[in-house]
Amino acid sequence: MALVDVVSEITGKVWKIEAEIGEELEEDDPVVILESMKMEIPVMAPEDGKLTEILVGEGDAVAEDQVIARMEV
Repeated sequence: MALVDVVSEITGKVWKIEAEIGEELEEDDPVVILESMKMEIPVMAPEDGKLTEILVGEGDAVAEDQVIARMEV
């Protein structure tokens, strides 16, 4: 199995973590929801697989292109 990074597409703050480690996700399932400029932007699973790591916590600031989670596909 390969590891795939889940990457933030924007700079913002982690508003809510939607998935749990070990959870089987399908492509485009939400992993976390970011808040930026008072808008909520979901970060989706890039492909089907199992979430193995979450590298951020609720309230953390994230940068554009930052790896926020990893999946096993």
